[in-house]
Amino acid sequence: MKSIFNKAKEALNEIAAVLDQLPGQENYSASCVALSGATIGQHTRHVIELYQCLLAGYETAAVNYDDRKRNKLYENDKDEAIAAIREIQNKMVLADKPLLVVCQAAGDNITIQSNYNREVLYNLEHCIHHQALIRVALVASDGVLVPDEFGLAPSTIQYRRQCAQ
Repeated sequence: MKSIFNKAKEALNEIAAVLDQLPGQENYSASCVALSGATIGQHTRHVIELYQCLLAGYETAAVNYDDRKRNKLYENDKDEAIAAIREIQNKMVLADKPLLVVCQAAGDNITIQSNYNREVLYNLEHCIHHQALIRVALVASDGVLVPDEFGLAPSTIQYRRQCAQ
């Protein structure tokens, strides 16, 4: 059985692999009508920054996903995004410990108790969700091979395999 860290790294590897196939930066930062004008780069940046928030909050045991930097470099430069993904993968395996997740809801700060492993799982699920959105933009890109399971939840993959038997 694979660890949550292995699964999270695999999902990030899948994003990096499809980004590597893009013929140029313009495909990475091009607006996609099917995504209401969003770009592959914007979705990739968002995934990167949530993982970065988790890693930044690990030491203080307080994670705030609203405190993203919204770094345009990750949004506009696929090589920088891939480098950030690799850095996250290298830093992500940490001991589980209690964390507080801080967020804003209707103007109020709300904190909930969680733990590191649970938040890695949250980020994995979040990453898969954004893979599905990235897939929509990639379908329009010629020459990009998108794996069949890219952007599918593990439970959906398992269900489809059971149905095929």
